Formats: sequence, C-alpha cells, structure tokens
Amino acid sequence: MTNVTAKELGQYLKLSESTIYKLASNGGVPGFRLGDSWRFDMEEIQQTIRGAKNKQNFETKNSMSAKSLA
Repeated sequence: MTNVTAKELGQYLKLSESTIYKLASNGGVPGFRLGDSWRFDMEEIQQTIRGAKNKQNFETKNSMSAKSLA
C-alpha cells in the first residue's frame, strides 16, 4: 500500500491539486484525512480508475447494441 499526497496524485492524474481536493471531498476519488491533510492509497485509486473504465466500456457496448437493434 502506497499512500500519496493530493499534490502527488494530481501529478499522476494530470489534475490540479485543487481538483483533487474537490474530488476527495465529494467522494469522487477514495481518500482519507490525516490531520489537516488528505492521503490517497494508490492501489484504491487504480482500482477506481479500472472500475470507471470498465463501466464506461460496458455502457458504450450496450449503447452500440441498442442502436443496432433499432
């Protein structure tokens, strides 16, 4: 388990640090507070990305199937 800061996660995801804080606050990315700081488990982040990617692929395939039936 590797924990990273919001700044490090932002660099990894190519997002601003403020965007990372917003996503963390509303549950968009898994993270936890450690005192006044946010920390993020990279394994959880990668699982979240894979899950979102799989969901998007599933929805795209279903959308394409529905169009071919029409």
